[in-house]
Amino acid sequence: MALPTLMRSRGCVWTCLTVARRNLNSAPTPVAPPKLNSKLLLFLCQRFHDVEQLVSWSSWLKTWVLRRKNMYYGYTQKQYGDNVAAAFYILSMKGGFRFAGQSEWFRPNARGKFNWDFINFRDVPIEEVDMSSTLINYAGLDNFVSQRELRSLSLRGCPEVDDWFLSRLHIFQDTLEELNVSHCSRVTVGGLASLHRLRKLRRLDLSSLPRLQKPGLVRILLEEQLPHCHISGVEYSQGLETETGTETETGTEIGQLTKEYTHTHGPHRQTLTQ
Repeated sequence: MALPTLMRSRGCVWTCLTVARRNLNSAPTPVAPPKLNSKLLLFLCQRFHDVEQLVSWSSWLKTWVLRRKNMYYGYTQKQYGDNVAAAFYILSMKGGFRFAGQSEWFRPNARGKFNWDFINFRDVPIEEVDMSSTLINYAGLDNFVSQRELRSLSLRGCPEVDDWFLSRLHIFQDTLEELNVSHCSRVTVGGLASLHRLRKLRRLDLSSLPRLQKPGLVRILLEEQLPHCHISGVEYSQGLETETGTETETGTEIGQLTKEYTHTHGPHRQTLTQ
């Protein structure tokens, strides 16, 4: 009686061992953990809507900040006059200026703080403005359109200065003598075409304008429109070479460029030639 029972027990043990061995042999090969970039992509896919919302908010915030910085300082203008309001706007944008008849420049320090003594010059117009690397845009010009004695304006490296902005500078056509639009990435030949109204202009800096096609020809055309203006930052040879490296017929190229770049800005229709 004991012998058959022992045989059955051993048979059960062997059966269990066989099943365990088969399960062990059929177990899947362990998979290596995903790489860091794969984890990042997986996370972004799972959070796609969150990232999309974040980008949307970031774009909205940037637009809001830009609009706020360039808002019209109407309250300051009513309380202190046009000159003080323009001065306050320029300093708030971290720019600099000089009043007519004064040698001292007003500029904010590295922390954006500035001297409030400009309030004492309520009846003195601004003669020179340096807005280099600021976020000034088309709307921001509302703050100093009243400066009818502005002689010098520097817009070097302003990312929001575009063709629309340049088209509005005609308000200074009777006074502006120096203009710097170098390193303005959004300026094209269309915006430069509108500068032909600035008959008092004596110096114009066009250095490093990445969207300016055939800058040499543009300089020639601008010099025809502004014969008393010295244009720097652009060489005559720029854009005047063909694929073979030989100089093209300048007259033909000028004619083609004039036809190609007819510029329209709101109610004003302007071309590179009159």
